[in-house]
Amino acid sequence: LCHQNDIGVIIDWVPSHFPKDDFALRRFDGTALYEHDDPRRGEHPDWGTLIFNYGRNEVCNFLLANALFWLREFHIDGLRVDAVASMIYLDYSRQNGDWLPNQWGGKENVEALVFLQNFNELVHNECPGCFTVAEESTAWTGVTAPRSQGGLGFTFKWNMGWMHDTLMYFSKDPVHRKYHQNDLTFAMLYEHTERFIMPLSHDEVVHGKGSLLSKMPGDLWQQFANLRTLYAYQYSRPGKKLLFMGSEIASPWEWYYARSLDWHFTQDHFRVGLMKLLEDLGRVYRNYPCLWRGDDAGTGFRWISCDDYENSVLCYLRYWESQNLIVALNLTPIPREHYRIGLPGVGKYVLRLNTDAAVYEGGGYPVVSEIQPEHHAYHGFGQSACLTLPPLSTIIYEKTE
Repeated sequence: LCHQNDIGVIIDWVPSHFPKDDFALRRFDGTALYEHDDPRRGEHPDWGTLIFNYGRNEVCNFLLANALFWLREFHIDGLRVDAVASMIYLDYSRQNGDWLPNQWGGKENVEALVFLQNFNELVHNECPGCFTVAEESTAWTGVTAPRSQGGLGFTFKWNMGWMHDTLMYFSKDPVHRKYHQNDLTFAMLYEHTERFIMPLSHDEVVHGKGSLLSKMPGDLWQQFANLRTLYAYQYSRPGKKLLFMGSEIASPWEWYYARSLDWHFTQDHFRVGLMKLLEDLGRVYRNYPCLWRGDDAGTGFRWISCDDYENSVLCYLRYWESQNLIVALNLTPIPREHYRIGLPGVGKYVLRLNTDAAVYEGGGYPVVSEIQPEHHAYHGFGQSACLTLPPLSTIIYEKTE
């Protein structure tokens, strides 16, 4: 039914650990059949769960068969593998003396690494078109590199660093943001080391962390303006996109598994505007390949200006073949009049999206719908133009000539 309506399905797949329930896999035949017998290898200290013994072929085959079952029988499109970091490090969340090193004295779980390589090869070979995603929170190299290059072979990796740094920045009062602009720009230093997905996920809206809306500073209008700006920033920068369910509703409180999503909020005018923005962002993303071509290759993105800390403004170029989009973020509630930025060529630039537009329940601060570059060198380009940047907004212009 989902595929008939052009909806892909991704599930959370957890080969990293399993519960201690007596009716399940724990001591399945009276012995440590699926888990390690030694708790220094077999038990997870944080989660109170057991760890699979990847050194047993039978256990690995059980897990691999399970993955193929989801893909073949239920026609799942992708598997997001949970807690990969806990699999590949023997000392994950353990103190000295509470873990056993590998045969070479290191902290790498060699058996788990081989299992993950086998898993990714199997999925890509047996189920063409399906993909795998690693929720891996460390600086392990080669998560999305092929096995032939020593990598784990995942299709994508969650960019958890981007998620953490970006939300840390957006949670700051705008008066303090000029001291934290590196939180936004740092991710571009490692953006092309892996094939990343940028998640705004469940991890950040549970366990007392609050909802995305509640993280935003200011009054209700400013909170929604910040959230609209955040979503447009996520959609317009490199990396694939992921929003946790209900993000379009902008609940005022965090997600809780025992409570339904707040569907009644969809009638609120701020949320109607936010949902309209996400619909239009999806349309822009689909219609402009420059927003997703070359994400992992280091092409298609160029900073125009990333060092205007005083005004808390970011500008960048997304390009692919003949397409050029100019993205400008004003991350303060102060409108910026006559703000000059460099442009990649002469011709006409047409406004394609403005998160402050009245249709999104923004303030409707007046901006020009078309700009013409001047032969005034700026930001390393031979031409430039002056823009109006609405308060707490993202605007996108397309070069049309």
